Amino acid sequence: MSRKHLFGPVPSRRLGLSLGVDLVPHKTCSLDCIYCESGATTRHTIVRDEYVPTDAVLAELEDYLRSSPPLDTVTFSGAGEPTLHRDIGRIIGFVKQRWPEYRLALITNGTLLHDAVLRASLAGLDLILPSLDAVSPEVFRRLNRPAPGLTVELLLDGLCAFRREHDIEMWLEVFLVAGVNDTEHELALLREAITRVAPHRVQLNTLDRPGAEDWVRPVSSERLQEIAQAWRPLQVEVIARSPEKTAGVSVADLDEAIVGMVERRPCTTADLAAGLGVPVATVERAVKILVRARRLEAVEGERGVFYRQRPQRR
Repeated sequence: MSRKHLFGPVPSRRLGLSLGVDLVPHKTCSLDCIYCESGATTRHTIVRDEYVPTDAVLAELEDYLRSSPPLDTVTFSGAGEPTLHRDIGRIIGFVKQRWPEYRLALITNGTLLHDAVLRASLAGLDLILPSLDAVSPEVFRRLNRPAPGLTVELLLDGLCAFRREHDIEMWLEVFLVAGVNDTEHELALLREAITRVAPHRVQLNTLDRPGAEDWVRPVSSERLQEIAQAWRPLQVEVIARSPEKTAGVSVADLDEAIVGMVERRPCTTADLAAGLGVPVATVERAVKILVRARRLEAVEGERGVFYRQRPQRR
């Protein structure tokens, strides 16, 4: 069965070996973050709808999970905002009921958590990983570029309400961009807001792959460690690179597996090799062929050469 809405499993920096579930078309999102590794938002919306067929997602999950593959997590994520899908709660419940052995996680920008109906539908999760990158409205607008109708106050209210209502582990990610939200003023506002939300963990992140805007630059690892220390007694950690845990893919399926990974986020050949469980040399040969076939393109990043899906020209 072909998979349009599942990807991986891939080794995640936070979730171990994770099967991704993508519930919206590429770059359908309530934000248009300048650092997004999936590129610029093409459908900027806060309207919840059935963006991909729910029954098709359930069929793919049934087909893949019925053999009980070795996974750490089933993760609702992808190249857009998963909570925009109006049936996300039904899909979470389907997996939770039939395969309770898997941890269920949601990676979200958190912008729609002010919706009480949405919050209630997420009760089957084991882990939620929302984001909070800015507190002052001007930095929020510059960094996250929200869809009309979204404010940082709504975002904070939703995070706090979710934390009050659910006994679900919350790891709050703060993505820092040099010269944008790493000032002492903004960091102080963030620390105050995070204390109000009271997540179980705070995870500091910065640019690892090319962002939506090519001028975006990462914060140094030394600075991240300084911030983590300054924010004590909050439980703060700097997110590390993903562990060397692999899933394995046959050579026959390698091309499509590579395209499937880079469709959602740019990857180096080392990233692809780790995620697919094949030697780097094998990936390099496949990538060269895909570039020549104009299915992939190369782009320079802070960590080397990244590959991403080549845009279709009209």
